[in-house]
Amino acid sequence: MEGQQRVQAGELDLSVVLPCYNERTVIEESTAEIVRTLEATRLSWEIIFVDDVSRDDTVARAERLCAGDGRLRLIRHARNTGRGRTATDGLRAARGRVAGFLDIDLEVPARYIPPAVAAVRAGAEVVCAWRIYLPNLALLHREILSKGYSRLVRAQLGLPLRDTEAGFKFFDRGRILPILDETRNPGWFWDTEIMARAFFGGLRIVELPAVFVKRDEVPTTVRIVPDTIEYWKQLRRFQPEARRLRARMVGDAAGEDRALAPTIDDGTAWTTGRGSAPTPLAAGETRRR
Repeated sequence: MEGQQRVQAGELDLSVVLPCYNERTVIEESTAEIVRTLEATRLSWEIIFVDDVSRDDTVARAERLCAGDGRLRLIRHARNTGRGRTATDGLRAARGRVAGFLDIDLEVPARYIPPAVAAVRAGAEVVCAWRIYLPNLALLHREILSKGYSRLVRAQLGLPLRDTEAGFKFFDRGRILPILDETRNPGWFWDTEIMARAFFGGLRIVELPAVFVKRDEVPTTVRIVPDTIEYWKQLRRFQPEARRLRARMVGDAAGEDRALAPTIDDGTAWTTGRGSAPTPLAAGETRRR
């Protein structure tokens, strides 16, 4: 069929990577929602499950889903490697010109995939969700942790992004592959590292406002004290590399006679630009190449 021929030729518009670890409670429902969202577009697409040695029947459920739809496929790890490595392996295997991942619990809902793809097609090279927390006492600790970590990232790394940790990132695949080659952390800090490397590497980054939706059936994996300590340690370890990357960015900018720092509009889009000095973007808009 035509869809299969496009996959074999590597001409897909979009690859969606779903890192998986013990996802039996959400995998079917979330996959169905993603498929409905993508089928409402005119994109050619694939979904890639990457299982990081789940202890439940996630693999069996993913295999059944893949057997019923040729646009879905499964990658299995031989050993548990961490969220960052899981996302990386899926992105490397992707066959879409736009490739990205989102957390399978869909706390950033699937409806944000089409605008993320549109932003990449319009000139962005990285699109990351910027989570918006609606008033909810049960989520107050998540909002405090998220905003607190963002302040730490700005202070420790000089990275002026609002939300590096959102489990929703889409990329110009050709532009992100060299960044993946440099990214080292295999765990949760991978999100911060890849955003830092993309920013200091001069990639155009769009932050897409997205309402955070807590799935009550999914137990939280957030451990306030241990996670805070671990993230602080990872930030401290990465500081020398961030300084090196910033110095390289400044040197490259001077050599190309362009602006040394990104500019930001009134809420959504960052860009470092290449060639000439960047100009502010309209909200939600990205600069074409």
